Amino acid sequence: MSNATFEVFTDAAGEWRWRLVHDNGNVIADSGEGYASRQKATQGIESVKRNAPDAEVVDVDG
Repeated sequence: MSNATFEVFTDAAGEWRWRLVHDNGNVIADSGEGYASRQKATQGIESVKRNAPDAEVVDVDG
């Protein structure tokens, strides 16, 4: 069982967003952008689940 939950919500501008919240309350990740509909925000969640289950970690020097 996961220790995190995706939350879908509307922001102050009325746009839909998602965030991944650990059971300790810390936000692990968020959508980074607002969506026009709840459906689009949910599609964003599904994209993250599908495309990054084993994503590589890469160091980037800046």
